[in-house]
Amino acid sequence: MSSAIYARILEETRGLSCEELDELIQALEERKIHLGSSLAERPRWKDLRGSAPYPLCGEDAQEWVTRTRRESDERREIR
Repeated sequence: MSSAIYARILEETRGLSCEELDELIQALEERKIHLGSSLAERPRWKDLRGSAPYPLCGEDAQEWVTRTRRESDERREIR
């Protein structure tokens, strides 16, 4: 956060009563909890494991690697 924004927020809150400060603190805490929980709910890559059928594009991964390397080698030999 920029220090100018932080300073402005502090200045704006100087005139608040104790009750208003409590409401502000509660609202900020709820926002912080909401932001934290939305980040925690993001799926991890390992959670996606097994969600696609095998083989995904009709070709085994090792066969794909072998084929693309062979094709690449053939293109280099032609040049």
